[in-house]
Amino acid sequence: MLNIKKTVEDTKALFALEGRLDTVTAPDLEKELKDALNGITDLTLDFENLEYISSAGLRVLLSAQKTMTKQGSMKITHVSETIMEIFEVTGFSDILTIE
Repeated sequence: MLNIKKTVEDTKALFALEGRLDTVTAPDLEKELKDALNGITDLTLDFENLEYISSAGLRVLLSAQKTMTKQGSMKITHVSETIMEIFEVTGFSDILTIE
């Protein structure tokens, strides 16, 4: 299960994710991002309460990163050691801005 708490203010969007980002929940995040990113120049994904990310979740992040590269910036905050390890093994730590 994945809970998505979305906060949009002017051209900034914050998505706080809680739970698991996997093949079942990735389409939900993809739809939320697609609906919200129009006009957004600053996207932050808060992973403080994210427990797990699968390849489907990584694909959604890559897609969001591509969109945000064209219109602004994207960063990921509060990444756990477990998820950071996944980012490093997959090379995503070189692609994404992680704070």
